[in-house]
Amino acid sequence: MSVTRKELLAGGAALALVGCGEKKSAGPAFFALDPRWRHFDAFLFAAHPKPVRDAIERHRRGLDAGAADYLRRHEAELDEAVAVAGARYLGVQPGTLAFVDSTTMGLALTYRGLLQPGDEVLTTEHDHYATHESLRLSGATVRRVRLYDDPAQASADAMIGALRGALTERTKVVALTWVHSGTGVKLPLMKLRAALGNAVTLVVDAVHALGVEPDPIDIHLCDVLVAGTHKWLGGPRGTGLIWSIKAWDKMAPVIPSFGREPYGAWLQGEPVGPVEADRVGELFTPGGYHSFEHRWALAQAFDWQHGLGRAHVAERTHGLAERLKDGLARLSHVRLVTPRSREVSSGIVCFDVAGMRPDQVVDRLGRRRIRASVTPYAEQHVRLGTSLHVDAKDVDAAVSAVKSLRG
Repeated sequence: MSVTRKELLAGGAALALVGCGEKKSAGPAFFALDPRWRHFDAFLFAAHPKPVRDAIERHRRGLDAGAADYLRRHEAELDEAVAVAGARYLGVQPGTLAFVDSTTMGLALTYRGLLQPGDEVLTTEHDHYATHESLRLSGATVRRVRLYDDPAQASADAMIGALRGALTERTKVVALTWVHSGTGVKLPLMKLRAALGNAVTLVVDAVHALGVEPDPIDIHLCDVLVAGTHKWLGGPRGTGLIWSIKAWDKMAPVIPSFGREPYGAWLQGEPVGPVEADRVGELFTPGGYHSFEHRWALAQAFDWQHGLGRAHVAERTHGLAERLKDGLARLSHVRLVTPRSREVSSGIVCFDVAGMRPDQVVDRLGRRRIRASVTPYAEQHVRLGTSLHVDAKDVDAAVSAVKSLRG
């Protein structure tokens, strides 16, 4: 079963959205996206689905009516609800999750807490500024390896071989990104973990995999997983997470937590003792006041995605990406940057148009009411994302629009 863009934007049926077949009401306005446009850039800063919008507004009203009272009565239960919903969606334990404001914050806290000056960390030339800068600020010795020259020809074996060849006896941490936002290349995490072994700590930026990739078992292949939740997942803006089960004891908290145990120890004038494994995540959740209504509405984002089903969302996203790549590959003036194979690609599709700069292509597509983006790297490409905000008709329209472009 397919669902049109109008049905998606107007509500339609939640499970039919991803082709499950069973219709369930998703409300009168599932996304508030402008229906006149085709939104291939919405994954960058996702439009909130209706359950998330409603939750944000509900908490905002409660806080505006009396913030101190609303916090006193609801903070503990709402924080717990977010952890429980996130754990259910990810297939982990609630206490192994810490919550942050973004991928960048999560990476900085992870690397600052995990690394000391003189430690050796291996990363890649393809990782984002947030990884490279967080590693630099940690004071560790950073080495970079190139996994591929032509991303369209990237293969699992070649990338794994490059990483293994760059490891040394001093390598303490391997810092990777699951899906590269500059090329659309996806790392084969299961094969990669097997190749690296358990001697090094594997930290993964999963921001462009969370809400796309299907199997929770892949998460357990990481020692630490960091991701913003306001992209493909559709979570509230300004939310993210850190997950670990193997590495919390290797990390030091960087920002004071307002968790029950550390704060309680301070009140009693005692040092913070060992925290039980089922609550260790709270030590790494930064304290202080933050956008409470957004953090608490993250529970609805997890529940919404859980209801859709990870496997169904993944199949839909990958299927649309393959349709898009197939269409672009048939155009003689287009160079496809992202690999065709599902093993090493996900929902991001990058390409170049002969004789045109990426920003010119994005501008021309915008005249056709197709929203695209430019990759935020030194080597720039046009980027489209096949998130839940688009359907097959949108994909075909995008291919047709690119076909009409000439430098």
